[in-house]
Amino acid sequence: MSAPSPTAARPTGNGGALFARDAWLAGSWQRDVLLQWNAAGVFTAIDSGAAAPAGVPLAGGPVLPGMPTLMYRFANRLKPEHIEAITRHLYIEMLKAGYTSVCEFHYVHHQADGKPYANPAEHALRIISAAHSTGMGLTLLPVLYEYSGFGARPALPEQRRFIGSADSMLGLIANLSAAHPADEALRYGVAPHSLRAVSPESLDALRSGLHALDPQAPIHIHIAEQAKEVEDSRATLGARPVRWLLDHQPVDARWCLVHATHMSDEEYRDVAASGAVVGLCPTTEANLGDGFFDAARYFSEGGSWGIGSDSHVSISPVAELRWLEYGQRLLHRSRNVLAAPNALQVADRLYAAALAGGARASARPIAGLALGQRADFITLDGDHPDLAERSAESWLSGLVFSEHGATAIRDVTVGGRQQVQAGHHPGESAALRDYRRALAELLA
Repeated sequence: MSAPSPTAARPTGNGGALFARDAWLAGSWQRDVLLQWNAAGVFTAIDSGAAAPAGVPLAGGPVLPGMPTLMYRFANRLKPEHIEAITRHLYIEMLKAGYTSVCEFHYVHHQADGKPYANPAEHALRIISAAHSTGMGLTLLPVLYEYSGFGARPALPEQRRFIGSADSMLGLIANLSAAHPADEALRYGVAPHSLRAVSPESLDALRSGLHALDPQAPIHIHIAEQAKEVEDSRATLGARPVRWLLDHQPVDARWCLVHATHMSDEEYRDVAASGAVVGLCPTTEANLGDGFFDAARYFSEGGSWGIGSDSHVSISPVAELRWLEYGQRLLHRSRNVLAAPNALQVADRLYAAALAGGARASARPIAGLALGQRADFITLDGDHPDLAERSAESWLSGLVFSEHGATAIRDVTVGGRQQVQAGHHPGESAALRDYRRALAELLA
């Protein structure tokens, strides 16, 4: 198919609009879709089968909702200016890859010697600045880290920049909320790192304190990532980590269990029933050799999940989805493992589920092209080899499971504002320059 000459989706002071010949609405492709949003970047009208209005920009290809990513880490040696430069560059790369929101695991709170900055929010403010300057949607999750392992083992010297308390994390969120109130583009939550790094008492205090600040705020935690963690949890807490969490915390739709690689059949069932989201990071889990999450088992229970880039060995949402299916094929020695009787196209099923779970874990209105949701979407290049001459029903399969040449993502719009046009972000050159400068200083 040959794409029409594209024009940018530029908002006006009262909002904006875009006409798409094809757009993915509620899990299927619809023709002749008029998208309209308000000044806050939230969809106010979506009509399929519409006539193209005069003066409304025409999308340069099929339009797809943008994808949230659930995890992101910083290295330990970074200075504030390094954090902002690296974050800005990485957020631009994420946007160009089709991510339009990130759940930021904010680890590094202190100076290199472990002492607090004059402003304890120094690094958090740098992250917010990077998100604002690039257009990336952000759920900021300050990480509570107390110990180096189960049994309250003292933190290691290289962990001193991470160490905090429930009170300090809650204070950080309260101060950030006052300086930068949450809105459609920004949300706050917490990330107790793991059961091995946070005491049960601190986990209680953090959860109850967050509830007092914002009853709907998300809680993300690493859990059952490695087999040894399960063994250590049994030895220290008397139960597998997921079982202990379910038995001792009110786990519900606010929670995101990151990795959850090593679970029993009972745990798969009970996590799915809780409404929690499992944050899967297939490229990182493969890179680290952590094992296979049994997605087929979990999906059969109706469990919610999203994808995360974690270590950033890959920053492609379609690579995460591809590796998720391929991992299941290796685990179960079968093909099209994650298809379902009512969802025969694996890619469509995965994209829809990851979008819904990512929105829930982000606690932001980013669940797709629908009324009341944020106007976050990507425009595909219909002439790309992975999409050209295919039927609409095969576009997502081509996007996820084919990998020929450059990305098929052409334009990216976040909150009704176009951030990437024809594969380029207006801030990419300056961001790359500052990133390389920061990297040279860190490697010197």
